[in-house]
Amino acid sequence: MSFENKVVLVTGSGSGIGEATVKEFAKNGANVIIVDINNERTENVAEICKQFGNKVLGITADVTKFEEAENILKETIDTFGRLDILINNAGILGQPSSILQGTILDQYDHIMNTNLRSVVVMTTLFAPHLIKTKGCIVNISSVASTDTRCGKAFPACCIAKTGLDSFTRLSALEFASSGVRVNSVNPGPVRTNLMADSGISGDWEKVGEKTALGKTADPEEVASLIVYVCSDRATSITGVTYVIDNGMALINH
Repeated sequence: MSFENKVVLVTGSGSGIGEATVKEFAKNGANVIIVDINNERTENVAEICKQFGNKVLGITADVTKFEEAENILKETIDTFGRLDILINNAGILGQPSSILQGTILDQYDHIMNTNLRSVVVMTTLFAPHLIKTKGCIVNISSVASTDTRCGKAFPACCIAKTGLDSFTRLSALEFASSGVRVNSVNPGPVRTNLMADSGISGDWEKVGEKTALGKTADPEEVASLIVYVCSDRATSITGVTYVIDNGMALINH
């Protein structure tokens, strides 16, 4: 697969799935935009991507803030003049919470703003440019959107990802007449710093043991699926939710 001369933007690409994804695009010839809230991570990934010989733009930004999302748009268009692929990957897990105990409200707005509203904002802002290039969008959701057992300790995250899947389908339908494809990739347990960044002392390997295949995925596996969905080999795919969870949703816990 070649993405030569394509311009790809990946949010939350300073680590984990986002980092693996932006690297995979760069390896395949794309000009890439790394967007992350952590400046050090942004710069580190940008330096790695530069070794592939393509144009690289690193932007440190908080996608939950509208003015910073607008700046991402401005810097992208000022630098490249276009956007072909938007990967909405930025997301958080949050702390364990409960609906009945009321603790869900402590973090509900922040999680919804990060995991769902930011995707709506980025998609809306970049829509005219993606229509011009007949590009595509991939939203990174979660297996928790379809299997509430996976998200029962994190209800706000589960709700946001369910909403994200719905937004994927709705936007796919609306964009279809313009030739823009929109899909979702929904990982199960993946070796990332998602739990650590939320201040949770968890072990993805133990979570992976609960899947049908008894293992945890690497970020590169998810990145390969994302890149495929954006490629010329997948031009008939839109409005689809791809679960990559080692069969986690098949198992009753």
